[in-house]
Amino acid sequence: MAHISLILANTIYAINYTFAKDVMPNFIMPKGFILLRVIGALILFSVSYFLFINEKVDRKDLWRLSICSVFGVAINQLFFFEGLNLTTPINAAIVMTVNPILVILLAFLILKDTITFKKCLGVFIGLFGAAILILQQGNVDWSSSHQTGNLLVFINACSYGLYLILIKPLLNKYHPITILLYLFGFGFLYILPFGYNDLTDIKWDNMPNIIYLQIAFVVIFTTFVAYLLNSSALKQLSPTTVSIYIYLQPIIATIFAIFWGADSLDNQKIIAALLIFLGVYLVSNPSFKQKKEKLS
Repeated sequence: MAHISLILANTIYAINYTFAKDVMPNFIMPKGFILLRVIGALILFSVSYFLFINEKVDRKDLWRLSICSVFGVAINQLFFFEGLNLTTPINAAIVMTVNPILVILLAFLILKDTITFKKCLGVFIGLFGAAILILQQGNVDWSSSHQTGNLLVFINACSYGLYLILIKPLLNKYHPITILLYLFGFGFLYILPFGYNDLTDIKWDNMPNIIYLQIAFVVIFTTFVAYLLNSSALKQLSPTTVSIYIYLQPIIATIFAIFWGADSLDNQKIIAALLIFLGVYLVSNPSFKQKKEKLS
């Protein structure tokens, strides 16, 4: 079930690149869009929490949640959307492929996870397959006009990797909805000063209906549903396994493009997809030693 959750979450993220780029900056500036996302998600998580969970959080864990919110909500969303606004979707997708590598390193430094050859091999095989698919969509543009955007997306990748590591112990203790309620509660306080002016400047009357639908998708699915799916999966799986699923995003985007007749299947795409699935398998499948430890 955890792996299905990750597939669904990354399907949402794959669609999000295009939808978010359509909305920004012509209709909503990035900081205003992020504040709108956080407010929408906070409302949805609050309703879910008070209707179904009502779980108490130890006071000593509140500061940990506040720190996790900095990396998982504030920096993660602010830097990604600002970065996406200043670079191309292809650049952003390529930069985000470093996330699993960062997670392996952070898990080693913070959680004392073992860096195995199999895990590293899986990450680099998946990265190679993802790069093939992404680069088929066009060339990466490392020109000076996109440097700031690329850097912001890279900082976002680092921040999200650190978030996956820091939030893991708390997810072992509390329900994901409880965690996310507090994350977005703190996130609202962090982002409000940055996004308030942009949010109040939105010209709602000038938006086409399709933009309203794309905004709703980003708020409901990319923010509320995807965060919940990822957190539920992270409760059962390692941060590295959760992060490796980012390599499925270009596969999913390609499948949608083929389905809508905007792309076609070829041998290069098939090879790239097989490499990604092999990489995900190597990272997510426990080693013989780990299986033996679980049985003992």
